[in-house]
Amino acid sequence: MTPQELVVRALPPFGGWLALSALALPDGSVLRGAAMVAFLAAGPGAAVLRICGPALAMVPAAGPVERRDPAFERHSDQLERLMLTVFVSVALVLLAGTVFIATHTFSAQRVLLTLTLLTTAAAFCPRLRASPPRTAKGTAT
Repeated sequence: MTPQELVVRALPPFGGWLALSALALPDGSVLRGAAMVAFLAAGPGAAVLRICGPALAMVPAAGPVERRDPAFERHSDQLERLMLTVFVSVALVLLAGTVFIATHTFSAQRVLLTLTLLTTAAAFCPRLRASPPRTAKGTAT
């Protein structure tokens, strides 16, 4: 593992632990809110999607018929990864919050700690291997 890969892998958990440490700041602090929003919007999703990276890269984006942008596939894949990161993060925040509300133990600190631990665990998981695309047997080509 290269140092650059290690930094990219450790960035989401670091953001979570930074957001947890920001809880020590006074209520209503802009820095506290910014740390929490930045982590909750992207941290858990980035860590989970890093695991699925090879599987996501198996099917590149299909470009338009007219090729005006030679880097369409790369830009489209980057946008897809960014949107998935945000949506998976929001889904995990909602899921954790719902579980704590359902068990009558909800607090923002518990949700943040749970997501930070999940993000840390996901950062240490190995990536999934991409399997070749499946073809339907017995179909005429």
